[in-house]
Formats: sequence, C-alpha cells, structure tokens
Amino acid sequence: MSEYFLEIKNVSKAFQAVQALDHVNLKLRPGEIKCLAGENGCGKSTLIKIISGVYTPDEGEIIIKGKSHKALTPTESIAAGVQVIYQDFSLFPNLTVAENITMSYNLFHKNKAVNAKRNREMAAKIVEEIGVPLNLNSEVRTLSVGEKQVVAICRALLLDAELIIMDEPTSALTSKEVQALYKIIAGLKKKGIALIFVSHKLDEVLTIAETLSIMRDGKNVIDGPKEEFDKEKISYYMTGREVVFTPFQPKQIGDVILRVENMSLEPHYKDISFELRRGEVLGITGLLGSGRTELAESIFGLRKMDSGKITLFGKEIHINGGYSAVNAGIGYLPEDRLTQGLFLNVEIERNISAGILRKFSQRLFGVIDKSGMHAEVVHRVEDLGIKLGKLSDPVSSLSGGNQQRVVLAKWLAIHPKVLMLNCPTVGVDVGSKQNIHETIKRLANEGIGMIVISDDLPEILSVCNRILVMNKGSFTGEYMTTQLDENKLQSMLAKA
Repeated sequence: MSEYFLEIKNVSKAFQAVQALDHVNLKLRPGEIKCLAGENGCGKSTLIKIISGVYTPDEGEIIIKGKSHKALTPTESIAAGVQVIYQDFSLFPNLTVAENITMSYNLFHKNKAVNAKRNREMAAKIVEEIGVPLNLNSEVRTLSVGEKQVVAICRALLLDAELIIMDEPTSALTSKEVQALYKIIAGLKKKGIALIFVSHKLDEVLTIAETLSIMRDGKNVIDGPKEEFDKEKISYYMTGREVVFTPFQPKQIGDVILRVENMSLEPHYKDISFELRRGEVLGITGLLGSGRTELAESIFGLRKMDSGKITLFGKEIHINGGYSAVNAGIGYLPEDRLTQGLFLNVEIERNISAGILRKFSQRLFGVIDKSGMHAEVVHRVEDLGIKLGKLSDPVSSLSGGNQQRVVLAKWLAIHPKVLMLNCPTVGVDVGSKQNIHETIKRLANEGIGMIVISDDLPEILSVCNRILVMNKGSFTGEYMTTQLDENKLQSMLAKA
C-alpha cells in the first residue's frame, strides 16, 4: 500500500482559454498538515474542487489510498474520506448543533427517517472527541465563528474523514479561537487525519504547517518542509518578486479633517472621541467584539448612534444613512466584500459606478452621462491596476485581490474626503496585499483622510502611522506606530 493518502499526478484543467492547472503534482501522507499557498487565481481552488469531485480534470491522475482515479464525483470523494470546510462552513443557521453535525451523515447514508435520539448520541460522541464544549441544542445562528467551525469539523469527522481541507480557516477567528483551532488540528493529526489548508496569513502558515506546496499561474513552484521557508521566501515564491512591507511615513501631517466627539452606542461602544488629520493613516485595532466595526458603521450611518457629534472640516454633520454619508464625502469599505461590498453577478463597470450614478445623471430629465461615467470607471481601473478581461464581465470572475480593488475603486470614484477601510486585505494574497497597502499610503499623501480597521497586526503596523487600541467598546490606548512592534501590540490585545 502507498505511503501517501493522496497523490495528484500531472493534473491539468482549462476553462476555455484560461489554463487553471498545468500538470500539477501534490503528495500528502496520513496525518500530514500541508499548507497550499499561492496568490488568488493561482489554481488552489480549482485543485481543491478536483480533489473533492466538483470539477473533472482534463488530464492527470488522482490517487487516494493507492487507488487511481481519472476523476471523482463528490460522493466518491466523500466515500474515500475527503471533506472540505469552506469559509462559510455551509451550515444551517436555523438548525441545532446536533442536527448540523449529523445532517450530511444522514444524507450520505440515505437515512429517510430522522432519529433525534441517535443523532444526538452521534453528535455528542464526536464533540467529546474534539474536546470543545458545545450545547447540542443551540441553534447554529447563535454560535460564534469559532464554534461554527468546530461544528463543521465535527460534521466532517462523523463522515469518517481521513483528509480535511480547510479554506482560510482563521480569517474570521479571534486570537483565542485561532489557538483553540491549533489544538484541534494537533488532535486530528494524532488520529492520523491529514489536513490541507489554504491561508494568506504567513505567520500562521509557519506555525501550523508541516509542509508547504506553493503554486503560481496554475503550476507547482516549490514543495517542501516548513523549515526551508520564511515569510520572505514564501512571498517570493508566490509572486515571483521580492515583497517588502515598509512602515508608513506621512509626507506631511495637516489640519484635522474628521473629529468624533463622545460617540456612544450601547452595548457596542461608549464615549468614543478621536481626530483624523490630513495626510495620515489612522489605525483602529481590537479583537472581534471590541466594537470597532460598529463604530465605523455608525460613522457611515449604517447604525444610529445614541449620542455624540461628528465634525468634518470644522462643520458638524448629521448622517442618517449611507447616502447622506456619501454626500458628506465619507466612504466605507466593509469587512465582507462578498455580501456587503459587491454585486457579484453584476458587471464590473456597474459595480464601480454604483456610487456615482446621481453625479452623472441630469436631474431634470434623468439622462445619464454614460461616456463621462465610463471615463471615471476606466480611470479608477487604471489607477488601481485592476486586472480584468472586460468591464462587462461579472465581478465574480475576478480574483479576491481584484474584487477588493473594485470595491476600493467604487469609493474612490465618489472623491471621498474620508475613507474607512475595514479589514481591507482579508482573504487576499500577499502580492495584492502589498499593492493595496501602497494605494492606501498614496491616497493619504494625496490628502484623503484614511482610517484602517483591522486585527491583522503586521498590516496595522505597516500601513498606519497612528494606532488606537479598542477593547470592550472603549479606546484603551493611542500610540504612534514607531512606538510599537508586533509583540507589544499583540500583548496589548491579549490583555484586552
């Protein structure tokens, strides 16, 4: 019998003129923890879908436990012991923990009758094996992100998973939940379960992975034990160039653009005050639940604050919703671009122009200046270096990094005075991350007031010149970036 649980041999896959995979190879032993790394669009998702039976390869061979397959169906992949946990976990929010854990098992085994007692017993056994306490009667919608992930892992184990593939498993977890996930993964390894995970967080890659497989442009670049890599090498192999994140040094700090005074919205935040000056990038960091997102949404008018005052260029403004915020010159790039920032099945051009339709419409006759609006869109695409086929393509056809640039282009098209970016590089690759960071710094130097909200500490330290630390709805410290390093900032958040 082969020493490998999974072998991918010379697998290729093309979508019309796009060669997504070009003779890709990969090997994975039982109990091995492998990170599959690469920029968005490099072929990682296509490879995962071939392993899980969603896509059929054009050529090549898939070998699982020594048995060769030219292609797999999803049912065959599951039967062979393969489970994929996607970012959204694919759970039923209105069903209980026990029902979610056992749902796929019952469907796979074609159980027509629901045995609630048996389902609960099976779920309880798997939860006990994982070692994370869960209320089996709780509806999944009431759980934290970390708890939902545990439910998804339990569901996979109930189907006798021997390989679990995790897509960005820590993207929405708190630091405590990340540590808890590490312990779970270590336990799975002891049971001989192999793991492939996709992550853009290089520190986590080097913490949790035993081996790395890096892809670029649909091809293998390098594969080896993690001891052969550091962050710089991983970035280089992913992008084909040196990637350097340099601290932000404003050209000039100017007058106050935005002033927030004594803002409160119970129970999310209380008595918040700060100033944003021209030429700087202000960072707001804190763990999930600290109130950072609710604060940004209040400034943009998505949440109505209980009390407080917002002043823009010395004049008090009253924001009653997103439209009034845009009129005032405030833009907001939300944390979840897929559900809040984009119309995924709509053309790229319409996504970018969504915020400027009124600007290019004649109020009297309702006629849209299409040529003027198109010129603005083209300018933003060129300015941000958005890689696309045609402007008429749906935005879903773009990589994660280019989708994020489309959201950014939409807000830049309104010519904002203040732009708030909530986790601006979540889920994007290292090359796109560097480009977005450089864009943020450039915009600040051009005079736009920039606020970056993130718990990605290397990002905050690289792109901001001043940082506000938030905990339980209050600011607990204000620091110049030059006063901090990652360890100091991590220590502050850990004490929160």
